[in-house]
Amino acid sequence: MSAFFSPCAHTIVPSQPSLRPFDIAVALRLVLVPEDRYEPLAIALATSTSAVHRSVARLQHAGICGPGSRTVHEPALHEFLVYGARYAFPAVRGPEKAGLPTAGAHPDLRVVLGGDEGARMLVWPVEGGPVRGESLVPLFNGLTKVVSRDARLHTMLACVDGIRVGTALQRRAAGEFMQHLIATRAS
Repeated sequence: MSAFFSPCAHTIVPSQPSLRPFDIAVALRLVLVPEDRYEPLAIALATSTSAVHRSVARLQHAGICGPGSRTVHEPALHEFLVYGARYAFPAVRGPEKAGLPTAGAHPDLRVVLGGDEGARMLVWPVEGGPVRGESLVPLFNGLTKVVSRDARLHTMLACVDGIRVGTALQRRAAGEFMQHLIATRAS
C-alpha cells in the first residue's frame, strides 16, 4: 500500500488504492490460466514481474482475486467489467488508422454485438494492422503486442471494449458474452 506525508498532521496517511486498466488484462489472463505464476504471467503480458505482482495486489484489495492468491473471483470480475469498467476507464477514440479489430469489429463479437458490414470499425492502432477503422486507445501500453500473441485474450479484451463503447443493448450482449467467455475459459 502506498502512503503520503501529510504536512498538516505530520503523519503518514495511507493513500486510496485503485485499479488500473492493466489490471483487467491481468485478471482476464488469470481466468485463462488460473493461478499462473508471476514470471509466466509477466511474459504473457509483456511486462515486468513486479508490475504483475503490484497488479495482483490491487486485484486482491478490490476483491477480484482472493486474499493472498491469484485465483479470480469470477462473479466479482464480471460485475466490475459490466458495471464499472466503462466509468473507471472511459473509452478514448481517435482518428482512422490501421490496427487490430476491437469491440464490434472483432470477428467473434460482430454477431454478438449486432454489428453490420456498414458499421464503423473500431481498432487498436498498430502499424501494418489488418483493418482500418476509428482508433480506440488501448487500455494499456503493449496491449496490441499481447493480443497478437493470444487470440483468447484478444477476444476478451475486445469484449471489454464492447462493454465500454456499446449502446445499452450492446453492453448487455457483451456482458453476457463475457460471462460465457469466463465460464468456458474463452476456449
